[in-house]
Amino acid sequence: MAQRWDIFCTVIDNYGDIGVTWRLARQLAHEYGFAVRLWVDDLASFARIAPGLQPALAQQVLDGVDIRLWPAQDFPATDAADVVIEAFGCPLPERYLAAMVGRARKPVWINLEYLSAEDWVAGCHGLASPHPQLPLTKHFFFPGFGDDTGGLLCERALPAQRDAWQADAVLQDAYWQHLGVPPRHAGELRVSLFCYESAAARQWLASCTAGSQPLRLLVPQGKVLPDVAAALGLPQLPQAGDVLQRGALTLHVLPLTDQHGYDRLLWSCDLNIVRGEDSFVRAQWAARPFLWHIYRQDEDAHLVKLEAFLQRYLVPLPAAQQQAVGELWRGWNRKQDVSASWRQVLAVLPAWREHARIWSQMQLAHGDLATRLVQFTEKQLQ
Repeated sequence: MAQRWDIFCTVIDNYGDIGVTWRLARQLAHEYGFAVRLWVDDLASFARIAPGLQPALAQQVLDGVDIRLWPAQDFPATDAADVVIEAFGCPLPERYLAAMVGRARKPVWINLEYLSAEDWVAGCHGLASPHPQLPLTKHFFFPGFGDDTGGLLCERALPAQRDAWQADAVLQDAYWQHLGVPPRHAGELRVSLFCYESAAARQWLASCTAGSQPLRLLVPQGKVLPDVAAALGLPQLPQAGDVLQRGALTLHVLPLTDQHGYDRLLWSCDLNIVRGEDSFVRAQWAARPFLWHIYRQDEDAHLVKLEAFLQRYLVPLPAAQQQAVGELWRGWNRKQDVSASWRQVLAVLPAWREHARIWSQMQLAHGDLATRLVQFTEKQLQ
């Protein structure tokens, strides 16, 4: 009988948390043959990144995963799985906890934490936390960037799929044609923009229109569109399918796609501006230069996390390139004018691109998150 896994996810900020858990659920089902149930409290938001999902159905199977609505009240009676994951600290339903207690062999209970490059992560990864009242123990599992963490989420076939895509100009031309985007022109830079609201985004867009570098910007529908409208002087928000021309900038608004489609966008661009956690990781697997717009936290705690990643990511680069890339990232996340650092980055893009490929290979050498998670749970199940 296949090992059974239950993953619980509350949808926050629309796509980040569900993006991670949806990828993990599919990977566990496809690569390990586990019976995976994914409990989600907001199927409507989930459906935006999984177009085959029917939000009106409380139970359905999609891509090999049993998807269940996690109701706000009256959680249904169900057996507990062999492995239970609460994603990002979402508290489990009391009725489900009771089912866990009722098992003769208690489930392996995992709190899958948010990704961070901070040094303290390694010391907390894998720690056990006994429940104060119930005969259950929860373990903390931290994604991360070293052998002493949980690694990063990456499907086994992804690197080979990416390399084949990036080596096939005909396939990429067909992809652009499908999106209504013309083939590449000599000297043109292609950038994807999927970030949060930001004054830096408005200023950067304005500087791109006045610059000399021809730039074709691909903007999936999302939170940054009000900044696009403000920067380009539009009377209303642009819609999917709109093409806007301002000086050196040509901007295409794209419909929100599923996760496979977003991967292909990242693989096809020269630089990707991404947000949150899921897009952040996928930009690294794209092996292309990228800028991370980190989720804002109180008391600027997010800037500490940003700096921790930069300290790792920039190390292999020469000092001048470290400065250019670092200033662009820091300025964007501090809502500053990044026009000067953008010009510096344009001069080092070829070297940054080579670094991006090497960085991707380095992270894969540590092993992916799903593999490490399975190895960890198997030790607990012995």
